[in-house]
Amino acid sequence: MEMMMRAKLVKPANATNKEFFSVWLAESKAAIAALDAGVIKHIWKAAGKYEVIAVFEFENGDQIDAAVHQLPIWVEGFAHVIEDIEWIPLRPYRNWSKQLEDLAKG
Repeated sequence: MEMMMRAKLVKPANATNKEFFSVWLAESKAAIAALDAGVIKHIWKAAGKYEVIAVFEFENGDQIDAAVHQLPIWVEGFAHVIEDIEWIPLRPYRNWSKQLEDLAKG
């Protein structure tokens, strides 16, 4: 199933720019490797924000948890820089459109 992830990052007050961006650099390298492996289908950094948006392919929630806990941010003890992470299951709009035909019948 395709899942959209939105992660908002915040630089801790006690972290230096070098420390914060070094962790993010390690995270970006892991993300590019996952993109190349097909685990991540698309990934973007929101312009002007410390926010990452990605679309993943997962079979179940266990895979989501496993992927999250393998990320450098978690492994290196910086999970606290993620202020908010949101997972949104996606479904093809064509499927929804077909379902609407039945729903519109009342």
